[in-house]
Amino acid sequence: MKSRSLDTQDPRDALLPLIADLRAYARFLMPQRAEADDLVQEALVRALAALPQFQPGSNLRAWLFVILRNAFYEQARRRRSERAALERTPPPEHAGQPAQHAHSELTDLQTHLFALPPLLRESLVLVGAQGMSYEQAAEICGVPVGTMKARVSRARVLLSRVLHRGADGPAAPHDT
Repeated sequence: MKSRSLDTQDPRDALLPLIADLRAYARFLMPQRAEADDLVQEALVRALAALPQFQPGSNLRAWLFVILRNAFYEQARRRRSERAALERTPPPEHAGQPAQHAHSELTDLQTHLFALPPLLRESLVLVGAQGMSYEQAAEICGVPVGTMKARVSRARVLLSRVLHRGADGPAAPHDT
């Protein structure tokens, strides 16, 4: 897909055609459609607020992906902090045991993708599903091109193992 820059009368008009790309990327980062849509909305709000900082002539799509990615990791940090705070809080005395969920087989690609660690999943999605070059994906993630290539390679290996093994066990440790 060609990059878009802010060369229209109203800079916000250049954002509209990219919303579908943002939603596709967000759907690979977030397991639930509503969460992904919320993430896109947050990214667009941030982008509109920061629009004066955008450098005309640079890649608007990549700029938006960086904003969305930063929002995703910020939310993930917030969720970890909230979870840690909840774990330190004793449960109410009347609370029952949580319902046990049976381990189900991994049956579709989306489930397999979400078994990958977030950094590997993100790298694979940017290069594979979004069709970006390693250089573009590395720029969005703020890492060297070699790191991006290594992440994509590890993601492909892990995904291949899970697909060939099935649901015999966990996909891999959640490393970066």
